[in-house]
Amino acid sequence: MSLHIYDTSTRATREFVPVEAGRASIYLCGATVQAPPHIGHIRSGVNFDVLRRWLTRSGYDVTFCRNVTDIDDKIIRVSAAENVPWFVVAERNQRAFTWAYDTLGCLPPTVEPRATGHVPEMITLMERLIASGHAYASGGDVYFDVPSYADRYGSLSNQKPENMRAAADTDDESCKRDPRDFALWKGEKPGEPTWPTPWGPGRPGWHLECSAMATKYLGPTFDIHGGGIDLIFPHHENEIAQSQAAGDGFARYWMHNGMLKIGAEKMSKSLGNSLLIPEMVQQVRPVELRYYLAAPHYRSSIEYSEEALLEAAAAYQRIEGFVTRAAEVIHDVDADAPLPQAFADALDDDLGTPQALAVVHEVVREGNVALARGDKEAVARLLAETQNMLDVLGLDPRSPQWRGAGSDLTPVVDALVAVALEQRKAARERKDYAASDAIRDQLAAAGITVEDTPHGARWELSH
Repeated sequence: MSLHIYDTSTRATREFVPVEAGRASIYLCGATVQAPPHIGHIRSGVNFDVLRRWLTRSGYDVTFCRNVTDIDDKIIRVSAAENVPWFVVAERNQRAFTWAYDTLGCLPPTVEPRATGHVPEMITLMERLIASGHAYASGGDVYFDVPSYADRYGSLSNQKPENMRAAADTDDESCKRDPRDFALWKGEKPGEPTWPTPWGPGRPGWHLECSAMATKYLGPTFDIHGGGIDLIFPHHENEIAQSQAAGDGFARYWMHNGMLKIGAEKMSKSLGNSLLIPEMVQQVRPVELRYYLAAPHYRSSIEYSEEALLEAAAAYQRIEGFVTRAAEVIHDVDADAPLPQAFADALDDDLGTPQALAVVHEVVREGNVALARGDKEAVARLLAETQNMLDVLGLDPRSPQWRGAGSDLTPVVDALVAVALEQRKAARERKDYAASDAIRDQLAAAGITVEDTPHGARWELSH
């Protein structure tokens, strides 16, 4: 079976056939950096990181472009409220997003363009649209002429143009020929940043930014465009319109992840329920939070609850426990071991992570049985399968990302614990069990759990 993707534009699951054989190009709508990220924002990053890893494992050379919208109405409002320059707001929050992506194990994008660095490409795109009759300048603004594209506008969101609301993206609607026309460029306003254009100074519209950046780095036609389901309209609809009206093929597949909700409400800062990443990784470890976000199907919505988060953490710890115990017996893991077919089939079926993780847990159960009966050959095979599956999902507890996570003092702790365990071993050999238990209790009080195994005492930081 080959990879099949649910394509929002056709509302059907289609076989993935890339523009260029052996290569895959992905554009993911990244952060609008007016605030630090909550887990709803980072879910998209985790979902598309799994897609990227699976494409790479499937033999594709992947170019992954994730943009940063660093100028926007919201950023300007925060800037005014805090009385700081707009770029201070943008830089501060972009760093917060980068930290969050890194903390949850997302691979760095191949390229991460900022909107403000691509104004020349935006000007070129507007010139093409004006020349083809699909855009017009008015009062220092530039607008996309929706009626000029009415036969195709609304195809992604499955709407008819005559039923659409006004774009409502400018203070003066009288500048527009049609209320549905959307702003490609916004003319200069007092106190706002500006860039020069043939139509006067101003700043880019949100939709224009992504079309210019996607085609610059991935070409006029590329494979996959991703983002949250809330971006289908108007953002992605407008991207398609302006890009294809200018003559670009643009994205061949459209993938959208579901929202993360609390009490059936989409997460937002205004609701007061923004669960920021630094706060979340105080409740569970980053790898456990990644598991929580990756486990549901990417197109499903997630109803957040602390109980569900802790259940996900416990599920991951069961996997981790097998890997840790098996690694004490098997020291060399076959990184080239084939993946279980059921796991590959699950991911090839529109990135079915729930079914893929079900395979992981089944292999872990078999591995625990093999450990209990001392079948080293079976343990070696099942450990290799488990770690290779977890590597695809970005969840391998023995990867450098997670093995040293949370502390740069691991070698120091390891040495100190080794001394304590030697003292405990000596106490047990002389049958001084009170001293042995006291050492174990002291380690537990320091957040270190000791487990006696047939291969000797093993320690780990308490979860």
